[in-house]
Amino acid sequence: MRIRIKRVYDAPSRMDGYRVLVDRLWPRGVRKADARLDEWAKDLGPSDELRQWFKHDADRWRGFRRRYARELGANEDKLRALIERSPKRTITLLFAAKDTDRNNAVVLKDYIENGLLG
Repeated sequence: MRIRIKRVYDAPSRMDGYRVLVDRLWPRGVRKADARLDEWAKDLGPSDELRQWFKHDADRWRGFRRRYARELGANEDKLRALIERSPKRTITLLFAAKDTDRNNAVVLKDYIENGLLG
């Protein structure tokens, strides 16, 4: 399986495979029909508390990664179900954040690829 990440604002592509929005909040300015999602996995996005604490502050990135990984650990059943539902070999995790290097999709991709799924 191949995991990709991409901003939800970027144009969909055939290379995306199974497109999953992994933000808890719907992204501003995006119509649901235009997003061309296969799934909106809002339960896999960071909690409101964690998202509000992080505020995309680069100084809080390490703490965010650690805390979000703990949240993902508590939701591994939902994460496994997402992977099993993906009928394609590629899953694209979509996010709305402007920072393409420090966002929840980066952590989630890392979580899946590094075998943290028990």
